[in-house]
Amino acid sequence: MCRNAYRHNVIAMNKTPAAARHRVASLTEQAAASGLALTQGGRRWHRPLLVLGIACGVIALASLAAIPFDDRLINGESVWIKAFKFGFSFATYCLSLAWLLSHMTKLRRTGWAFGTLFAVISAAEVGVIVAAAAMGTYSHFNTSEDPFNQVVQLAFQFVPVMFMANLVIAVIVLFQRIGDKAVTAVVRWGLLLSTLGMFAAFFIVTVGGQGERTAVDANGDEVVLNAGHGVGDLDGNGMFLTGWSTTGGDMRVPHFIGLHGIHVLIGAAMLLGFVAARRAWMRDERVRAAIVRWLAVGYLGVFATTAVQAVRGQSFVAPDAATLAGFAASVLVAAAGIALTVRKARKATPVGDGSHEVIEPALPVR
Repeated sequence: MCRNAYRHNVIAMNKTPAAARHRVASLTEQAAASGLALTQGGRRWHRPLLVLGIACGVIALASLAAIPFDDRLINGESVWIKAFKFGFSFATYCLSLAWLLSHMTKLRRTGWAFGTLFAVISAAEVGVIVAAAAMGTYSHFNTSEDPFNQVVQLAFQFVPVMFMANLVIAVIVLFQRIGDKAVTAVVRWGLLLSTLGMFAAFFIVTVGGQGERTAVDANGDEVVLNAGHGVGDLDGNGMFLTGWSTTGGDMRVPHFIGLHGIHVLIGAAMLLGFVAARRAWMRDERVRAAIVRWLAVGYLGVFATTAVQAVRGQSFVAPDAATLAGFAASVLVAAAGIALTVRKARKATPVGDGSHEVIEPALPVR
């Protein structure tokens, strides 16, 4: 009896790892079938970017949580608003870049090195912004000669290097395929949009024009500022949370839209994968890639329209006829291209081929 019980326990122990592996594989297959996984197989994400992305996410949440308990204000908004915005932006972008670099098939070491450079500079930039918030003073445009501000401004001097690192990664990606054609389109167009978004940030000072003035920080100390975010109204009246000017143009609008274009396309690709699991005409990767490209073209049009709007000194919340026409043209071009792609795909799919069939994960052979 004891011998039989021992054999039963041994058999159960041998089966457990296999069952666990099957459960993991089943979950992976279900994720892929539902469009939640853009690529197959487990790969090691870029560690420095992954750690920084998680840390920035924590910073964003902590900054948001600090707002109700810290009544200090700069330009009429909480000192922690900027730390929240930068933490959120860097968290989402660094995690996306960490995922992307793990799927590179060519020049992996080069991409890994530039990803690390991007992470180091990003960590320094977010770090000084959080430190300035804690000190209750201005980070950007601050011309104070005190040692603390000199460190803050020194960190900002490396932003062009961070932009170049991202540009190098974007160029490397152009010469390789990541995942299927739809995912490759997401990565290429997404990096193009994010690079343009970063590039737009360089025009925040030059387009707005230099304007030296004295402001008061959260500690009541006078600080000399040079330049500002607004075009036509350097400080402006900021929108809730974003801080974008409501009384003039603001290059932070196209900067934000371009920078997060890759996240919009990733979300679109996941949605298309979800549809592909249920509609046969969407399972062709060329169809999904074409839809992603048309969506990216429309998104690029929106980015360009907001950039022109900001340069003209027009607030994002007060568009005129020309700006509305630009938005409408961007949406119509994308919608027409997507509609044409879908129509051709549905025509090319024979009737009764299981277009309404839901893909189920494969069961193990027993």
